[in-house]
Parts: sequence; C-alpha cells; structure tokens
Amino acid sequence: MAKEKKLVEAITSMDEDFAQWYTDIVKKAELSDYSSVKGCMIIKPAGYAIWENIQKELDRRFKETGVENVYMPMFIPESLLEKEKDHVEGFAPEVAWVTQGGLEPLQEKLCVRPTSETLFCDFYANLIQSYRDLPKVYNQWCSVVRWEKTTRPFLRSREFLWQEGHTAHATAAEAEERTIQMLNVYADFCEEVLAIPVIKGRKTDKEKFAGAEATYTIESLMHDGKALQSGTSHNFGDGFARAFNIQYTDKDNKLQYVHQTSWGMTTRMIGAIIMVHGDNSGLVLPPRIAPTQVMIIPIQQRKEGVLEKAFELKEVLSDYRVKVDDSDKSPGWKFSEQEMRGIPLRVEIGPKDMEAGQAVVVRRDTGEKYTVALSELKERVGELLDEIHAHMLEKARAHRDSHTYEARTYDEFKEIIDTKPGFVKAMWCGDQACEDKIKEDTTATSRCIPFVQEKLSDKCVCCGRPAKSMVYWGKAY
Repeated sequence: MAKEKKLVEAITSMDEDFAQWYTDIVKKAELSDYSSVKGCMIIKPAGYAIWENIQKELDRRFKETGVENVYMPMFIPESLLEKEKDHVEGFAPEVAWVTQGGLEPLQEKLCVRPTSETLFCDFYANLIQSYRDLPKVYNQWCSVVRWEKTTRPFLRSREFLWQEGHTAHATAAEAEERTIQMLNVYADFCEEVLAIPVIKGRKTDKEKFAGAEATYTIESLMHDGKALQSGTSHNFGDGFARAFNIQYTDKDNKLQYVHQTSWGMTTRMIGAIIMVHGDNSGLVLPPRIAPTQVMIIPIQQRKEGVLEKAFELKEVLSDYRVKVDDSDKSPGWKFSEQEMRGIPLRVEIGPKDMEAGQAVVVRRDTGEKYTVALSELKERVGELLDEIHAHMLEKARAHRDSHTYEARTYDEFKEIIDTKPGFVKAMWCGDQACEDKIKEDTTATSRCIPFVQEKLSDKCVCCGRPAKSMVYWGKAY
C-alpha cells in the first residue's frame, strides 16, 4: 500500500500549485522529459502517441477539404525572409540563425524556420502561372524553432511540432472562405475529438499574425482560468503575393495577384488536454485521442485461466485501442498507474468474475464502476467511451461558462481580472491605446473578437468612448 500511495502523492495538488501540478503530470505520466538542449523537450512514447493520434485525425479532416501534404526545407535564406517587412519584424526576436556550414562561414546566413510563409511564397511564385493552377491547398507536418526565453513542456519550447497549411487562391473571397473553413475544422476537432470547447473569433490588429490581413483564432480556457490560443487561421490577402510577385493570368488574360492563407495547430494541444481535463490523480484522456482506450487488468492473474481470459477479452475488444496489463505489479498499483496515465476505461477480470460471466468496468473520468456481462462487454465499452467524451466536453464547457464574466466599468474589469481567473467579456472602442492600457494595468490581453457578438453596453470598458465590439479578455499561456 505504501508504494501505491506514493504514486499519487507524487502529484502536487492543482489547488496548491497549478504549475507544479502540471509539471508533475508531464513527468509522472512520462509524456516528456528535459533535454540537454536548453529550452527543448524530449517527447516520450506516451506523449508522442497522443501527437500521432492528433496528426492522424487532423490529417484526415484536412484531406476531406482537399488539402495535400508537402514538405519544405527547414532553412530560410535571410534575403528571402526579409522580402515581407511586417513578417520579418514580427519574428525577428525569436529567430535562430545558422552562420557556418562545416568549417566555412556561410556567404548568406540561414534562418531555422520559425514558420514557412516565405518558403511557400517562393515556391508558389515559380509554380503558379495561370488561373488553371489555382487553388493550391498545401500543408506540411514539421518542427519549427522559436527562441523563447521562458519555456514549459508542450506549452512553449524552442522547438515544437506542428502542421502549417499554406494556400493560394484566385480571389479574396475564396481565400476568406478557406480561412474560416480551416478555423471551423480546428474548432470541430477540439470539441469532437479532444472534448475541449472553444470560442471562435478574430484577433485584434495588435494580436494578429505578422504580415496577415486578418487572424482568426479558437480560444480555450484551462482549469486555472488562463486562456490558451489553440489554433489560428490567417488571411494574408495579397500582401505576400505582392512582396514575392506571385501572379497568375486570369480568364481574361490579365495578370492578377493570388490571395493566400495560412493555418496551424501545435503540440501545445497536449498541454491543453492536460490542463482542461486532468485531476489530482493524473491525466484524464479524452477517449477519441487516448493511445490506449481500454486497459484490461487481470485480478489474481496467477490463478488458472485468468490471463488467458484477459487476452481473450482483448480480442473481443479489438475494435478499440486496448491493452492487457500482465505485469507482476499488484492490482492496486496497476489501478493507480492506469489513472495516472489517463486511460479512459479499466476492465477488471478475475476468477469470481469469470465464474459469474462478467467483468467490472471502471471509468477514469468519474470513477463509476459497472458490472457488465461478458456477452455485452463490447457493446457496453463502446457506449461508455462515447458517454465519457460527452461528459468531459460538458464538464469543460460548464467550467468555462462558470468562469466567464462580464464587465461594464473599468473598475469592475480590473477587480474581476484581479480576483476571478477566467474570461472577461467587455466592450472595446477598437483603439489599440485602450488595449495597451488594459495589458499594462492588468496583464490581461484581448483573446478574440467573437463571431457571436453581444452588446453589453454602448461604451468602451477602458475609455468610455463609443464601443465597436465585444471582446473576450484574459490572462493567457
């Protein structure tokens, strides 16, 4: 019992120290480890398996919209990066440079990609000649490097994994349609697969992507009341096309500039899964993303027929991602380990269960136990996995909604930000000076201008002048 107790005690309570709780789960659930390369993480098999499932599900959804995968070089010549002024200024503080190849200094230094807009633009400038060449709807899965000062596993590291989509279109309308389409793909993925509810909207000009005409975002709320930008989709208009001279001949034989988009989601979503769903016993993985959906634990496994029955049940449940824990650890230790790793369902089978023709099924999210006839096990497991997803999504939505507040005066706004972690809805005049003042006074930032607008008052919460839009504000990762 002492060993079993120690496994759970190794996790700091989230109410005591949320940052330490997060770090404990990352380490104890063996999702990642620290690297000898400062600011970079090692993603261990348990963490990478989650990323593989994210990749698989997102990639399927992308391809249903006509996306094709490509791969670009990881190095960008300085001259190429500098072609789009706003873009290079936005990324300059985070860029890592290669200045030497082998023993010789490079004639032109190379940037290790922080993002690949300039490479895709250079590629499109040679590839696109006619309206018949459009649209181009490409995506790449890769790593990028941004020289972050403060790092945390999954949430912010100097190298991270992501996908970046880059598309080129004949018209502004087509580009805008694709931008919103991909944002909706992300939003649906978060809710339907990760059980994370999101708010969809547009970033303010201050917060938009460097070089973009408009940036759209999905924002989610973590358990500690901080926001996490969970996916972005950018409409570049024809700004990059003009900088890189990406033109095509239209049906009237006239030269036109293409209109472009870019969109991305990263390994920080693993951090989101931890912080939205986790508890003081460890991870709680949504069933549709969990590398192992069902763990079968044989009870008194040395007794005749028990292990054989456990592996027989594994075959019965082969439609799901299922494993048998046949290690020589005690059942109590196995239960704690399964909870720590967030496996959605535990199936217990022992001599008495075999005699009665049943198994005990335990949910990770609620701890509820069910006695299920073996003849009904496969069907019941499927039902429970769907029920777990629905419950986790509803629980996360209820938490977000109960931690979303409204402010009509600046004093009220500051008091809420100071005392109540979460989102604050408030009106804004559209002036960046007010946005800057709010950040300076409270450290809160604008998260998004939601597509679904509410008129909380006629006045900006900061300056009192006529308001243009309602904005979600909050402190963020």
